[in-house]
Amino acid sequence: MRGLFFALIVCLLCSCGDGDYSPKPRGYFRIPLPKKEYQDYTGGCPFYFKYPTYAFIEPDRNRNAMPCWLNVQFPQFNGTLHLTYEPVANQKIFNMLVEDSYKLASKHTVKATSIDQAAINNSFYNVFGVYYSIEGNVASSAQFFLTDSTNHYIRGSLYFNVKPRIDSIQPVMDFVKKDLDVMIKSFRWKQ
Repeated sequence: MRGLFFALIVCLLCSCGDGDYSPKPRGYFRIPLPKKEYQDYTGGCPFYFKYPTYAFIEPDRNRNAMPCWLNVQFPQFNGTLHLTYEPVANQKIFNMLVEDSYKLASKHTVKATSIDQAAINNSFYNVFGVYYSIEGNVASSAQFFLTDSTNHYIRGSLYFNVKPRIDSIQPVMDFVKKDLDVMIKSFRWKQ
């Protein structure tokens, strides 16, 4: 009887394993990404560019909106690229607009892990500016401004209408940021 009891205790102790239990990571829904195709924006504003076919452009409906303030809607991703155009009357206004762009991007430093700036310089088409890539759980992960340095200025900021959780929205952000790159590279001022 003692031998049977001893064998049972040994079997129970051996079957306990080594205790290396680790829970599975949290899973997220698979997000279907559409095929990349682009169309031209040639509205009544003093610029044109290419934007994705799965997005649509509408005028900004804010009561303080100016002419040529546009929203590029990404309904499939619940996101919006806000474009605000300002004519440049003089050097003082131009400097103020550039400074405002920097300040608006810098507001995200509280939550951002990094803010990278990249110069945009397309002298052939007279398009210059700065692109701000903002990493972390921030409201706007991409902002930029484009100008010809004398007459035109446009600022863009990308927002998603969800709580910013970088781990769940990162694939969509990367996908839409590629569309922003195409838009910026194809951007031209009308003569």
